[in-house]
This record gives sequence, C-alpha cells and structure tokens, in this order.
Amino acid sequence: MSRTPTGGMLLCRTEPLAARSPAHLLRVRLLLAPAGTWTVLVPEAKPWLDSGVSVSEAFSAWASAISAGTSWPVLALWWEGGRAGFSLAGGLRRTVAQEWDAAGGPAGEAGAMRTLAARLGLDPVLDLEELERLTRPDTEPGVDGGARLRGLVALLTRAGLALPPGLAPGEPADRLRGAARVAPGAETVEWSGWPDAVRAELDAVDAGPLGPWLRGPKARRLGAAQVAAAAPLLLWAARRRSPGWAAAGALLLAQGTLSLAYDRARARD
Repeated sequence: MSRTPTGGMLLCRTEPLAARSPAHLLRVRLLLAPAGTWTVLVPEAKPWLDSGVSVSEAFSAWASAISAGTSWPVLALWWEGGRAGFSLAGGLRRTVAQEWDAAGGPAGEAGAMRTLAARLGLDPVLDLEELERLTRPDTEPGVDGGARLRGLVALLTRAGLALPPGLAPGEPADRLRGAARVAPGAETVEWSGWPDAVRAELDAVDAGPLGPWLRGPKARRLGAAQVAAAAPLLLWAARRRSPGWAAAGALLLAQGTLSLAYDRARARD
C-alpha cells in the first residue's frame, strides 16, 4: 500500500534572528534556515502523530503562536493525502486559511487570497489574479492540493521567498527534514528552558532598530543623561512641592537607572 506524503513548514517573513526567539517558545525541536528575505522552519519530528490533532491544526496553531506579539506575518503550509492548504497569521490580525482537496478543488474561506496579497504587499492586480486562479476548479488531471501549494510558493518568490533546495510542498516530512539540515545557514532551534528563551528574546531586541539605544555607548550616554537630569528635577519638585514634576523626575531616574543596569547585565552575558 502506497503512503501519501504528509508534512508542512512555517514561513516567517523576517530574518532568522528575529524568528529564532518566538520559535523557541513552541517547545518543538525545529530546523531553521534563511529563505530569501524569509525564514523557513521545519519540525525535526512529527509531533502531530502524538498530539491527536491534524497536520493542518498543528501548523496553524504554531503559526499563530509564533506571530503573536510580532509585526511580521507567518505562513503555515501543510499537506496530507493529496489535500493541502495554508493559514496566514500575523499578530492581532485575524488568521485566514485556504485549503484544496485531493483533486485540487478549493475549500477555503472567501477572500483568503485577497488578504494574503494585501498583507504580503503583492501586486493587487496581476499577482492577485494569479492567486485567485489557484482557487478556481480545474479539470486538468494530476492537479492535486500539493500542486496548488507549489503554485502559491512560486508566486511568493515575488515577495522575496527563496526556499532552499529540496524544501517544496508535497514532499514527505522525512525528506523535508533532510533538506533543511543541509540548507545554507541552517540551525537547530530547541526549547531549553525559560532562561534561554528570555536570553534569545533579548538578543533579538538588541539586534533590532532599538538595540543601539538599549545597549552600548548610545544607551549608556542616554541612561547617564536621564539620571543627571532627574536629580535637579526632583530637587526642584521638592522645593515647589509639585507631585506632578516629582513623578516625572522619578520616572526619568528609573528609566536611566534601568537603562544602565540593562546594559551592564547584558555585557556580563
């Protein structure tokens, strides 16, 4: 009896460093690799076999968990028994999903492709037309859900997606895992406790646009300036018996002190 391919992957529209910290929180051993301007995540094992949920439910839940609290979208791709689909999650935005049956027939929610195009910044005319073509019934033989999903991935190259060799929708999970292991820049992401998860999150923050103001020479200068400005402000507020200015001075002092303490603590790490 032939076995039908089952598998899935998560596509994060961000760099690996930013995707690494929320991926830790899934408590699932994952392989992470750059995919153009995206990051791809492939599970090392098949946790859906023991969790009692379908492949689509598992990957959709992971996408929602990773995207929570982020500003970038996460696309979950899954396939099983000729069926295939995706779900698009992004922070507090509503998750949208599209599915195809084993004959390539659409079974998704209305407007999913339009939402996908809008959130990924695709062309609202040309790209959207090609996306919506994937949701029309097709009598062409051999067009199953996996073929539809591969058509979607081909269109996403216009949004900067470049999957490593061997990582393609419709491949068995074992083959995906093997391809992810040898992908350029690949690394393993594994839950190792809350301290490491917090440290990974801080690393991501430090590497972001606010990093220079949270750690380093700029952060130290800013913290010292806040502490220096707070002292005369608190003295002035005490003489004037002004609770409002006293609160402002206390807040300024707290921010400066915390900034200096954070920089020192991170330097020790």
